[in-house]
Amino acid sequence: MTGKSEKKDAPEDGEQEELVKKLEEAETKAGEYLQMAQRIQADFENFRKRTQRENEEFKAFATAGLLSEMLSIVDDLDRALEHAGEENDFVAGVRRIRQNLMKILESKGLTEIPAEGKFDPNCHEALCVVEADTDGEIAEVFQKGYRIGDKVLRYSKVKVTKKKEEKIEGE
Repeated sequence: MTGKSEKKDAPEDGEQEELVKKLEEAETKAGEYLQMAQRIQADFENFRKRTQRENEEFKAFATAGLLSEMLSIVDDLDRALEHAGEENDFVAGVRRIRQNLMKILESKGLTEIPAEGKFDPNCHEALCVVEADTDGEIAEVFQKGYRIGDKVLRYSKVKVTKKKEEKIEGE
């Protein structure tokens, strides 16, 4: 009796092969599902990063419009301070207002484009040329330029030097 009951508990060769086959299929499917889950997770992470980047770009774009309009106020304050006579309480107050306004604009990512040294067409706009001993230097700044991050919001309007041409005798 014990021999018969042991035979019934142990699977037959055909059953065992079938179980091994089903196990291999299940492992294959589990591997496929794992790969699929990993791809979905990677796609979601890429989507999250792209959405965050797009939101930041949109925010910067929306801010750029307002900052651009605020620059006209900064220009007006600069002109007023440029033509102010003696330093008095009123002039000092206007100077502080300009400083406060610039602090606010800088906190939103605005930076002034340097307008000394070599002319850079990527951030300067040449309005006129003047002869000098050097070539391609900024001689005068008509209007300051500003950028937000790497994007130029307003180009610096400048006067650029051009090297004097030497006249050849006989011409």
